[in-house]
Amino acid sequence: MITRMLGNSGLAVAPLALGGNVFGWTAGEQTSFEVLDAFVASGLNLIDTADVYSRWIPGHQGGESETVLGKWLKSRGKRSQVIIATKVGMEMGAAEQGLSRAYILRAVERSLQRLGTDYIDLYQSHRDDPQVPLEETLGTYADLIQQGKVRAIGASNFTAQRLRAALELSAARGLPRYESLQPGYNLYDRAGFEGELAALCRREHLGVISYFSLASGFLTGKYRSAADLANRARGYRVKDMLNERGLRILHALDAVARETGATPAQISLAWLIARGVTAPIASATSVQQLEELIGATRLTLTAETIAKLDEASA
Repeated sequence: MITRMLGNSGLAVAPLALGGNVFGWTAGEQTSFEVLDAFVASGLNLIDTADVYSRWIPGHQGGESETVLGKWLKSRGKRSQVIIATKVGMEMGAAEQGLSRAYILRAVERSLQRLGTDYIDLYQSHRDDPQVPLEETLGTYADLIQQGKVRAIGASNFTAQRLRAALELSAARGLPRYESLQPGYNLYDRAGFEGELAALCRREHLGVISYFSLASGFLTGKYRSAADLANRARGYRVKDMLNERGLRILHALDAVARETGATPAQISLAWLIARGVTAPIASATSVQQLEELIGATRLTLTAETIAKLDEASA
């Protein structure tokens, strides 16, 4: 499997990342283990999770995903074969959120314990915290890197202005810099990343690991009408995409699928890879689903095909 460097982090990642948001949620422990086994066996290596996954589910406290992943790591002994990316900053309880030094130091120990590992390969600020000076956050990360608990840091959900400010501060003060950005980006949701943020990532040589790469399943083509959303865990996220533009995108994906023999999901991921995303994140709730997603890493879209998809999703 061909790998790409994630910014200047020294981390070499395969071109598709496995989303751990489903572990302990729509994928139970056994299924998660099966998916993880197949993922690593295929030669892929980047697994993305967060401390807050899946706190939004009634009865969950957060940490469920990291716990499942930690159990898998312990049972398989393959820590050196994977790159673990997790995040900090989202609310985990009363006064348990943000990017202050005190909170990060508490949160990282909890993540390490749940993951059952001594170090996190990529520790990401899950969202910006304007209440905390950037220097405090980056200085805390510097200490964690020095202690060997974190190898590299990344940002998620940052604006171009705030990401630029963080990068400038890192350069000026000799602090570790964010080596990657995790933006919401896909064929349907383009405006938030393309433009200033994308240009900043290219200029500063940051890795990009997009989330919602399949628009919560919309780009797989399985949602074509309101009736398709019934009893679906992510249906509420998809309903607003069932509009004229969304259907135009699906029609374009259908046309490319007929031309290439690939599935809409594979085409959507291959489009992201072709547009410079280091490793789009996609989750799977079965080995069969994972195998379909992995097919995207073997699909090369022509310039004409990319232009067709660009036009349909403009």
